[in-house]
Amino acid sequence: MANLKEIRNRITSIGSTMQITSAMKMVSAAKLKKAQDAITAMRPYASKLTELLQNLSATLDGDIGGAYTNEREVNKVLLVAITSNRGLCGGFNSSIIKETIKIVENKYSDKEVSLLAIGKKGNDILVKTQNIIDNKSAIFDDLTFKNVSEIADQLMKLYVDGSFDKIELIYNKFKNAATQTVTTEQFLPIAQTITETSSNLDYIYEPSKQEIIEGLIPKSLKTQLFKAIRDSYASEHGARMTAMHKATDNASNLRDELLLQYNKARQTAITSEILEIVGGAEALNS
Repeated sequence: MANLKEIRNRITSIGSTMQITSAMKMVSAAKLKKAQDAITAMRPYASKLTELLQNLSATLDGDIGGAYTNEREVNKVLLVAITSNRGLCGGFNSSIIKETIKIVENKYSDKEVSLLAIGKKGNDILVKTQNIIDNKSAIFDDLTFKNVSEIADQLMKLYVDGSFDKIELIYNKFKNAATQTVTTEQFLPIAQTITETSSNLDYIYEPSKQEIIEGLIPKSLKTQLFKAIRDSYASEHGARMTAMHKATDNASNLRDELLLQYNKARQTAITSEILEIVGGAEALNS
């Protein structure tokens, strides 16, 4: 059995760790509330904008939407992997890294695949085995629609000039603090779909459908990317809060076990001392 000093040092060390994990949990909980409110408020707008754009594109004939809707033979693919700049958030980053590698090796095994990393953690791991053309980790220092729009403009330019034939986003979609869903979403070309409900609606458009689509496409793509990064940002804080909560609970359980062990060792030492005193007293009396 370990001596009392060793156990006492371990208890002190675990107590310090608990203070850190508990503080990180509270910080993440505060940031999560703000991030969750932001993505919850944004989702209906982004979804409706995308749905409107897709339905408009599907109801028009001809080359509508320019180069953003034209599907061509896929030879070069760009994957945008969205992770975080910081760790200690459970499997949040590893799930995106694994999904990215899986897509590269299985779905696009016969294609030329490049990556654009958003988040230091993903970039640090993927750069060892994958071709990363750029790293946009600084976006999390000032996460605004304007800054995200610059990344979206870069992606649109890469698609239009033919550098890539398809662009996909890989990110964690926020469900709740304990659950994040790994999502792969097509960014370009824009998928043209139409629902049964929308096909029965007869809208009057002013200006023309084509003008609306040409104006909506850049805005829709920027909103789509901003939503994906916002989703990932909220998921990160949810994952970190959950991970730190579990870490605090585990540390508490370990501390309780060590306290029990410490008390047993202390009781054994006291009993041993008492027996020695009693034995010494009997020896003197005899």
